[in-house]
Amino acid sequence: MDPFATLGAPRRFDLDLQMLEKTHRELSRALHPDKFAQATASERRAALEKAANVNEAWRILRDPIRRAEALFRVEGIAVGEANEPKASPAFLMDVMEEREALAEARAARDLPKVRALATKMALRARAAEEKLVAGFASGPPSKDELMKLLPLLGELRFYRRFLDEVEAIEEEAEEREASAAAGVSP
Repeated sequence: MDPFATLGAPRRFDLDLQMLEKTHRELSRALHPDKFAQATASERRAALEKAANVNEAWRILRDPIRRAEALFRVEGIAVGEANEPKASPAFLMDVMEEREALAEARAARDLPKVRALATKMALRARAAEEKLVAGFASGPPSKDELMKLLPLLGELRFYRRFLDEVEAIEEEAEEREASAAAGVSP
């Protein structure tokens, strides 16, 4: 399934997500099972399958990593951590240092430091996304251009994992605060 075609979106990284969400809602309404209650079984199945494809296309296109993966796939590039080039040693070392700083901030329960690290990593993720926007802006890139863009996908995955860990740390802090406010020891 081509999620871009399913939602009638251009094959670019930079998409108007509000407009795409509106399209998703309209298609979902048009394909709602209640509209096919009097239809034949095969028509109901077809509508249900189309509705599932519309929902999956929306899930893919609203997520920057999955959207980038879809762009590479429609251009014939295999994606997934096993298929992509390994990150540079300098990048890996930098990420490892950031993760160590995050672990130290977590252990010290230094939420301001955790949030500062998250801000830094979110900015780096946004910079990688901007490079993808530029790379896919003027139509389908050449195979060589695609191969130069591919490492950005791996970077985005590292940033996502880091930010997911930050979210878990913030949730832990909220739970500790709630427990303390309720007089329950953590």
